Amino acid sequence: MADRLDLQLISAALRRMGWIRLWAQVVMAVVVMGVLLFNNIGGRLAANSARALGLGPGLSLTTLAFFLLLWSIWQSGLVIRCGRALASPVRPSKGETARLIKRGVLADLVGVTLAVIGYQAMAGSLFVQASQQVPGFFGAQIQQAPGTAGRVIGLPITSIEMLSVLSNTQVLFAHLIGLWISLWLLQRVHRRA
Repeated sequence: MADRLDLQLISAALRRMGWIRLWAQVVMAVVVMGVLLFNNIGGRLAANSARALGLGPGLSLTTLAFFLLLWSIWQSGLVIRCGRALASPVRPSKGETARLIKRGVLADLVGVTLAVIGYQAMAGSLFVQASQQVPGFFGAQIQQAPGTAGRVIGLPITSIEMLSVLSNTQVLFAHLIGLWISLWLLQRVHRRA
């Protein structure tokens, strides 16, 4: 049985690190949501938006990782409540606390995995596009016959496509923050006094 001072230290660590994890992931989730919404709206408005075939699966996996991030944020709130409960007379057991933290670790591991696979899909698609670009400073050239409208030759990488990679990187970083904090908390709960 842990002594009262050790329980107070664990309670304070759970609350403090739970808040840090919660707010770091909330900030990253807001950025990811904004980028995904802008990407969705901007992708529909962009001309020839169907040419990057690999971005669809990559964005789908990024969106799944985003939903896991929302669940991970909810788990952060539960960790904070668990930290508060440890300071009260009716406290959860060490096993219950460890299981709660392990659920957060599992959610962040699955989120990191989905984000990495999504990143690979997007990077592969952008690599194919980059390899098909014509040489030049801007990556695409306009070919114009006399008396006709010009057409773009090559497949330039657009800012919408780069935003896709940015959203994936943000969700990956948010899950990584959660994973590090959860692993530290798990180590703290299992450490012997």
